[in-house]
Amino acid sequence: MVEKKLIPIKAHFFFFMAALGPILPQLQVFGKELGISSVVMGMVTGILPFIYLLAKPLFGIIVDVHRNCRKTIFMGLILIMAVCYGCIIFIPLRTYNIYNVNIEDVIYRCDNVVQNTSSTDFIDVDCTSECLTKMEKYQLYLNTYTTSNASLCDTTDENQIGELPCTFRCKESIEIPNEVLLKTASFWFFIILLSVGTIAFNVVNSISDAVCFDVIGDQYDYGKQRIWGSIGYGLTALLSGYAMDNFLINMEGYGPAVCIMLIFATLDLFSCVKLDLPIIPAPENIWKELRHLMKYKVVCIFLIFTIIAGAADGFLTYFLLWYVEDISEQYDLKNVKVLEGSIIAAESLGGEILFFFIGDNILKKLGHVTCFSVCFLCYALRLAVISMVSSPWIIVGVEFFLQGPSYALTYLTIVAYANDIAPSGTSATMQGIAAGLDDGLGYALGSLTGGILYRYIGPRRTFQIFAASSALAGILHYLIHLCFLRKTASPRRYEAEYSCVSQTSNPL
Repeated sequence: MVEKKLIPIKAHFFFFMAALGPILPQLQVFGKELGISSVVMGMVTGILPFIYLLAKPLFGIIVDVHRNCRKTIFMGLILIMAVCYGCIIFIPLRTYNIYNVNIEDVIYRCDNVVQNTSSTDFIDVDCTSECLTKMEKYQLYLNTYTTSNASLCDTTDENQIGELPCTFRCKESIEIPNEVLLKTASFWFFIILLSVGTIAFNVVNSISDAVCFDVIGDQYDYGKQRIWGSIGYGLTALLSGYAMDNFLINMEGYGPAVCIMLIFATLDLFSCVKLDLPIIPAPENIWKELRHLMKYKVVCIFLIFTIIAGAADGFLTYFLLWYVEDISEQYDLKNVKVLEGSIIAAESLGGEILFFFIGDNILKKLGHVTCFSVCFLCYALRLAVISMVSSPWIIVGVEFFLQGPSYALTYLTIVAYANDIAPSGTSATMQGIAAGLDDGLGYALGSLTGGILYRYIGPRRTFQIFAASSALAGILHYLIHLCFLRKTASPRRYEAEYSCVSQTSNPL
């Protein structure tokens, strides 16, 4: 039976994350459909995490000054988030043309053909003759069932294995050159809405955790409250995917997703009426505490690998659906939004829920060091398998089974590890630092690096590079602790031992 005092926080998590499910995973894809390149998108999402780090203490100052209005400010941030994400629907998306082109036209009749062979996933072809309706730049996707030197894009004849295809279905590139993109109003409108909405979301998300811990105290588990957010997120992501592909056909683009988001954001505002927001004290001198923590090798190693874990998760967060869109074009897949919604639902409703429940038991059996190393190997496996899928639908199964041991277990391990190594009285500071480096600096690194690699070496190789990096990080993390930090005491243990020695040597 659910305790009555827990119902408001469970409801808030469910409705708040349900409002984000249809929109948050699609923001990168929306930018792609505006003609924004992966490099520019990576730069934008790489800068935003640093703003989150400033937004949280700013919110703390505001609520300290206006303590009687804490709930109003909190609900106001939810409203700002919903309005910003909702207004994205008014930005017109770019359209593209699809042509059926003969291979002889592309190879022999075009005056100027420039092939970008740096990627194994697509080739850029520029035609300046009349062989293609008009002069355009085309991004021609490679076909998996033809030889690499014979295929420029998807052939319409799947039976011509290893032979030179005759007819190709070529999609016109909608990517806008950066110098032109920066002069368009739609780009800046999107960036402003994305930035303000996502900053509001991150502040609300952070405060929601503080509210939850204040409500549950030491009596209840945080994971069993937060899990309702995962359920809401997965359900609405799946619902919006089906809606965008199959229902509400009179609404263009992302209209169905925005409608679902607004409905659940409204329900969340009603649920927040019953929430009691705690007073969140600010640390007296966070830089002094940080300098103290940095004296310990174990803390430095933990924070470095926390950044690496955040980079892997940030890359998946920002570019997984971008990758799905690209390979769906390659396989001429229909109902792409259903696929994307299914992927998010599989992540949230599959392994994530399971590992939020059993994660504590795994930590107790393996220990923090081993568990953190295993998390990196799980990320490596997840990224590697995604890079080699023969069908986009396989990604649904990959995310169902590997989201839990990668993302959920990493999240729990970082929180528990930070608590374990933090000196007495600095647990909150350590948690804040770890979270900031994980979804702050780590996400920025993953987004920026991923965006550049994705553009210049192709999506599959980028996923493989992140997979190899994650595997190397897991092995290094374990070896460093085994060879160099095995006998190194944590700050908390060191202080406890020092305290015992002091008390024993005290003649009084």
